[in-house]
Amino acid sequence: MMEGILIDSATGGSDQNHVYEHLRREFMGDPQIKSRLPDFVRTYRNLSAFWPYIKNQAPTYAERRQIISAAFTAVVEYLEGAARSPMDDATSDSLKTFDADGVHEIWMKALDRRSSDPEGAITIARTLLETVLKRIAEEMPITYTDKDDLPKLYNNVSKELKLAPSEHSEDSIKRILGGATTIVHGLSTLRNRLSDSHGRGTKLPVRPSARHASLAVNTAGAIATFLVETYEVRKSETP
Repeated sequence: MMEGILIDSATGGSDQNHVYEHLRREFMGDPQIKSRLPDFVRTYRNLSAFWPYIKNQAPTYAERRQIISAAFTAVVEYLEGAARSPMDDATSDSLKTFDADGVHEIWMKALDRRSSDPEGAITIARTLLETVLKRIAEEMPITYTDKDDLPKLYNNVSKELKLAPSEHSEDSIKRILGGATTIVHGLSTLRNRLSDSHGRGTKLPVRPSARHASLAVNTAGAIATFLVETYEVRKSETP
């Protein structure tokens, strides 16, 4: 509907400014959609402001239609599910139940930046895991200090949750849990090397892309969900 209103505005005029303003408010209020909206939607609050922009972008109606339709590709693909991972909703539900105002909010920020800000997404992926580990540590309780790095936090919490590979005899389980430990160490290293969390005196060895960010966010989400679900099971087993 918004795309159609803007095309009408760019090719003869539209009397749907009130609808455009309403839709824009709704979309701008959703972080997931806002980051994928066309730049001109985020910039221009009404059709009167949009008209001078599109008029100067192209002289013909056909070219204006093409510009507007192409700009909506990212948000349409997202709404149709092309940009979502199968685990996004499951992780969101688990983390929201655990801590809606803290952990879940961080997860939503990570999803929001996964495509638009890969370096920032990698930073938040690490923050998500660190926050989950500290929250669980405080609940159990497990002593930690601000100097404890991510691998140390994970090792301490995983031992209390009986997630250390040495706690299990089944080889396949030991391999999975060992893989989780490796992922945590990898995320910590990836964050230090490729994220925007530190100033740099040299060029990045690799400029992180959306696929790097997706890898970091998705794996952090999977580990965080596993930790939360395990903690909830352990808590229910304790008198």
